[in-house]
Amino acid sequence: MPHTIALVDDDRNILTSVSMTLEQEGFTVRTYTDGESALQGLMARPADLAVLDIKMPRMDGMELLQRLRQRSAMPVIFLTSKDDELDELMGLRLGADDYITKPFSQRLLLERIRALLRRNEAGRAEGSGTPAGGIIARGDLMLDETKHTCMWKGKQVQLTVTEFLLVKALAVRPGMVKNRDQLIDGAYGENIYVDDRTIDSHVKRVRKKFRQVDDDFAQIETLYGLGYRYKEA
Repeated sequence: MPHTIALVDDDRNILTSVSMTLEQEGFTVRTYTDGESALQGLMARPADLAVLDIKMPRMDGMELLQRLRQRSAMPVIFLTSKDDELDELMGLRLGADDYITKPFSQRLLLERIRALLRRNEAGRAEGSGTPAGGIIARGDLMLDETKHTCMWKGKQVQLTVTEFLLVKALAVRPGMVKNRDQLIDGAYGENIYVDDRTIDSHVKRVRKKFRQVDDDFAQIETLYGLGYRYKEA
């Protein structure tokens, strides 16, 4: 079955040109010109991945992402204004998996979509080198790669694809310091450029999600100038 991509942008020229490119590559594409219609459509018929513009009428991309994240861990790529760091950081903190700045290359967008879909599928499949069943258990933490679920002290922590892979990259080697480049490779895959602040934003959001189920969560440690490590409880 072809993957279904949802494109949400009030620029009809972008919708038309990007849709044609994706359909030529074998994707099924659904388009929306505003956030409200996209929310209704995606709740009725979920997609495999969504590409969201930030500045839209009726409901902007930030609010749309926030509403989607209440019900879905669907991979999301944000389209942001050029050099607008605030948009990028806010999108990541709300749970976007990736972002691309306008104007953008359609080939770059296609590569990011494919990479994110691969990460999503890899996160749901049994990983090589993990125990039978795809379960990673580290103290109070349990990651199930086959179901793409994360549990902390018996309570589920809702993570996006990128967040799940980031936690996995840290948890598979408790106590080992992972620098940002290593975490980028673990969460995004090799040959994908992501700057340091993207990883930092993801880590902040992951901590916030764990603290929503446990106020005392402190297992992801920052080592300034070096990176991050997972401290097994």
